[in-house]
Amino acid sequence: MAKQLSSEQRETLFNTVKARFEKNPNRHQGLDWAVIQAKLKANPTKLRSLYEMEETGGEPDVVGLDTQTGEYLFYDCSAESPKGRRSVCYDHEALESRKEHKPDNSAVEMAADMGIELLNEEQYRALQQLGKFDTKTSSWVLTPPDIRKLGGAVFCDFRYGHVFVYHNGAESYYGARGFRGCLRV
Repeated sequence: MAKQLSSEQRETLFNTVKARFEKNPNRHQGLDWAVIQAKLKANPTKLRSLYEMEETGGEPDVVGLDTQTGEYLFYDCSAESPKGRRSVCYDHEALESRKEHKPDNSAVEMAADMGIELLNEEQYRALQQLGKFDTKTSSWVLTPPDIRKLGGAVFCDFRYGHVFVYHNGAESYYGARGFRGCLRV
């Protein structure tokens, strides 16, 4: 991950994320932006990850508080799978298995580089309770090891009023498939 953010980048990010937080109170009822911002200011690595989520089109927003750890949860809340994270296969192993027409990156590696985690199916379903996401795109989700061991990977989307969970070869990639992440702060 790149160096720390400049003061201008930090200010712009805080203004953008705060405005999104205030515009979507249904995503984080009872949570206080000032407390969340203070935690971000105290952790430049997490702030950089949030910046990467924003820069790749994720439109991150706070969606809850993990009461066991005290961490605030930021999910990508862009209407469609983040534009800067599409056309990627599932993981490094899948990327290496492609003989030709390799994508530039994989979802798992890109998320790790950004300092975030792929949403799992349960988190993806929880996100869909907060709005309608991926009505035209799809997003890779964290794949159970037994499926991945057999060469597959899982992705989700929202169609016909329902969340659909699908499988594909982990090495596949599409212009309309990216991934959504979670950042714990």
